[in-house]
Amino acid sequence: MKKKILFITLFIAANTNVFSQYQYEVFSERPNEKTYKGILSNQVLLSDTSFKWYAANLENYTPNKSAVEELKKNRDSIELLVFMGTWCEDSQFIIPKLFSLLNASGFSQDHVTLIGVDRNKKTLSHLCEALNVTNVPTIIAMKGGKEMGRVVEYGTYGLFDKELGEVIHNATASR
Repeated sequence: MKKKILFITLFIAANTNVFSQYQYEVFSERPNEKTYKGILSNQVLLSDTSFKWYAANLENYTPNKSAVEELKKNRDSIELLVFMGTWCEDSQFIIPKLFSLLNASGFSQDHVTLIGVDRNKKTLSHLCEALNVTNVPTIIAMKGGKEMGRVVEYGTYGLFDKELGEVIHNATASR
Protein backbone atom coordinates (compact mmCIF):
# COMPACT_ATOMS: atom_id res chain seq x y z
CA MET A 1 0.00 0.00 0.00
CA LYS A 2 2.82 2.42 0.88
CA LYS A 3 4.48 1.72 -2.47
CA LYS A 4 1.25 2.54 -4.27
CA ILE A 5 0.83 5.80 -2.39
CA LEU A 6 4.47 6.69 -2.96
CA PHE A 7 4.08 6.00 -6.68
CA ILE A 8 0.97 8.16 -6.83
CA THR A 9 2.77 10.96 -4.95
CA LEU A 10 5.74 10.85 -7.30
CA PHE A 11 3.43 10.68 -10.33
CA ILE A 12 1.59 13.78 -9.15
CA ALA A 13 4.87 15.55 -8.45
CA ALA A 14 6.31 14.65 -11.85
CA ASN A 15 3.22 15.79 -13.69
CA THR A 16 3.07 18.97 -11.67
CA ASN A 17 6.62 19.84 -12.71
CA VAL A 18 6.09 18.87 -16.34
CA PHE A 19 2.95 20.94 -16.78
CA SER A 20 3.96 23.71 -14.34
CA GLN A 21 0.54 23.54 -12.74
CA TYR A 22 0.50 23.57 -9.00
CA GLN A 23 -2.47 22.16 -7.17
CA TYR A 24 -3.18 24.06 -4.00
CA GLU A 25 -5.84 25.88 -2.04
CA VAL A 26 -5.40 29.22 -0.30
CA PHE A 27 -7.45 30.04 2.78
CA SER A 28 -7.23 31.54 6.26
CA GLU A 29 -7.39 29.45 9.41
CA ARG A 30 -6.79 32.42 11.70
CA PRO A 31 -7.08 36.19 11.28
CA ASN A 32 -4.25 37.77 9.25
CA GLU A 33 -2.86 34.35 8.32
CA LYS A 34 -2.67 32.75 4.90
CA THR A 35 -2.52 28.97 4.56
CA TYR A 36 -1.45 27.23 1.37
CA LYS A 37 -2.50 23.59 1.20
CA GLY A 38 -1.35 21.28 -1.60
CA ILE A 39 1.52 21.11 -4.06
CA LEU A 40 3.36 24.43 -4.27
CA SER A 41 6.51 25.88 -5.70
CA ASN A 42 9.17 28.05 -4.15
CA GLN A 43 8.07 30.74 -6.60
CA VAL A 44 4.58 30.78 -5.08
CA LEU A 45 6.12 31.60 -1.69
CA LEU A 46 8.47 34.20 -3.14
CA SER A 47 5.75 36.00 -5.06
CA ASP A 48 3.26 36.24 -2.19
CA THR A 49 3.80 39.69 -0.70
CA SER A 50 2.23 38.64 2.61
CA PHE A 51 5.14 36.26 3.23
CA LYS A 52 7.69 38.85 4.33
CA TRP A 53 9.23 36.13 6.49
CA TYR A 54 10.78 34.51 3.40
CA ALA A 55 13.37 37.20 2.68
CA ALA A 56 13.87 38.00 6.38
CA ASN A 57 14.81 34.39 7.17
CA LEU A 58 17.50 34.30 4.51
CA GLU A 59 19.55 36.99 6.22
CA ASN A 60 22.94 35.83 7.53
CA TYR A 61 22.41 32.21 6.41
CA THR A 62 25.39 30.30 5.07
CA PRO A 63 24.57 26.77 3.85
CA ASN A 64 26.41 23.92 5.55
CA LYS A 65 29.37 23.00 3.32
CA SER A 66 29.08 19.23 3.73
CA ALA A 67 25.36 19.39 2.90
CA VAL A 68 26.12 21.43 -0.23
CA GLU A 69 28.68 18.81 -1.32
CA GLU A 70 26.34 15.86 -0.70
CA LEU A 71 23.55 17.54 -2.64
CA LYS A 72 25.96 18.35 -5.50
CA LYS A 73 27.17 14.74 -5.69
CA ASN A 74 23.64 13.34 -5.71
CA ARG A 75 21.63 16.08 -7.40
CA ASP A 76 20.70 13.92 -10.39
CA SER A 77 19.70 10.83 -8.43
CA ILE A 78 17.59 12.02 -5.51
CA GLU A 79 14.26 13.74 -5.02
CA LEU A 80 13.07 15.75 -2.03
CA LEU A 81 9.52 15.75 -0.69
CA VAL A 82 9.14 18.77 1.57
CA PHE A 83 6.14 19.26 3.83
CA MET A 84 5.62 22.72 5.30
CA GLY A 85 3.02 25.00 6.81
CA THR A 86 2.93 28.62 5.68
CA TRP A 87 1.51 29.35 9.16
CA CYS A 88 4.34 27.49 10.95
CA GLU A 89 7.25 29.50 12.37
CA ASP A 90 9.65 26.55 11.99
CA SER A 91 8.70 26.21 8.31
CA GLN A 92 9.03 29.96 7.83
CA PHE A 93 12.54 29.79 9.27
CA ILE A 94 13.77 26.61 7.53
CA ILE A 95 12.17 26.58 4.05
CA PRO A 96 13.87 29.75 2.72
CA LYS A 97 17.18 28.37 3.99
CA LEU A 98 16.49 25.00 2.36
CA PHE A 99 16.01 26.64 -1.03
CA SER A 100 19.17 28.68 -0.49
CA LEU A 101 21.02 25.42 0.25
CA LEU A 102 19.57 23.82 -2.88
CA ASN A 103 20.56 26.80 -5.02
CA ALA A 104 24.11 26.74 -3.61
CA SER A 105 24.45 23.08 -4.59
CA GLY A 106 22.93 23.42 -8.05
CA PHE A 107 20.08 21.12 -7.03
CA SER A 108 17.25 21.46 -9.53
CA GLN A 109 13.88 22.55 -8.21
CA ASP A 110 12.44 19.98 -10.63
CA HIS A 111 13.61 17.40 -8.06
CA VAL A 112 11.74 19.08 -5.20
CA THR A 113 8.06 18.68 -4.39
CA LEU A 114 6.90 21.27 -1.88
CA ILE A 115 3.67 20.35 -0.11
CA GLY A 116 1.71 22.80 2.04
CA VAL A 117 -0.31 21.53 4.99
CA ASP A 118 -2.97 23.10 7.18
CA ARG A 119 -2.76 23.44 10.97
CA ASN A 120 -4.10 19.88 11.37
CA LYS A 121 -1.17 18.59 9.25
CA LYS A 122 -3.57 17.64 6.46
CA THR A 123 -2.97 18.15 2.78
CA LEU A 124 -4.68 17.33 -0.44
CA SER A 125 -4.76 13.60 -1.27
CA HIS A 126 -3.91 12.57 2.33
CA LEU A 127 -0.16 12.65 1.67
CA CYS A 128 0.76 13.36 5.30
CA GLU A 129 -1.07 10.28 6.50
CA ALA A 130 0.36 8.11 3.72
CA LEU A 131 3.94 9.15 4.50
CA ASN A 132 3.55 9.44 8.28
CA VAL A 133 4.29 13.16 8.42
CA THR A 134 3.31 14.48 11.83
CA ASN A 135 5.45 17.64 12.17
CA VAL A 136 6.47 20.39 9.77
CA PRO A 137 8.71 21.06 8.17
CA THR A 138 9.62 17.51 7.19
CA ILE A 139 12.15 16.96 4.41
CA ILE A 140 12.13 13.45 2.95
CA ALA A 141 15.06 12.41 0.75
CA MET A 142 14.07 9.82 -1.86
CA LYS A 143 16.06 7.74 -4.30
CA GLY A 144 14.52 5.37 -6.81
CA GLY A 145 11.09 5.86 -5.26
CA LYS A 146 12.29 4.81 -1.79
CA GLU A 147 12.81 6.93 1.27
CA MET A 148 16.48 7.36 2.16
CA GLY A 149 15.71 9.26 5.34
CA ARG A 150 14.09 12.42 6.63
CA VAL A 151 14.77 15.52 8.63
CA VAL A 152 11.92 16.62 10.87
CA GLU A 153 11.85 20.28 11.88
CA TYR A 154 15.38 21.35 12.90
CA GLY A 155 16.70 17.78 13.04
CA THR A 156 18.34 15.92 15.88
CA TYR A 157 20.90 18.59 16.74
CA GLY A 158 19.19 21.73 15.50
CA LEU A 159 20.95 21.97 12.14
CA PHE A 160 18.53 20.79 9.46
CA ASP A 161 21.03 21.33 6.60
CA LYS A 162 23.84 19.38 8.27
CA GLU A 163 21.46 16.53 9.06
CA LEU A 164 20.08 16.48 5.50
CA GLY A 165 23.66 16.16 4.21
CA GLU A 166 24.27 13.27 6.62
CA VAL A 167 21.04 11.51 5.60
CA ILE A 168 22.08 11.66 1.95
CA HIS A 169 25.69 10.68 2.67
CA ASN A 170 24.73 7.70 4.87
CA ALA A 171 22.14 6.44 2.41
CA THR A 172 24.40 6.70 -0.65
CA ALA A 173 27.56 5.44 1.08
CA SER A 174 25.86 2.19 2.12
CA ARG A 175 24.79 1.31 -1.44
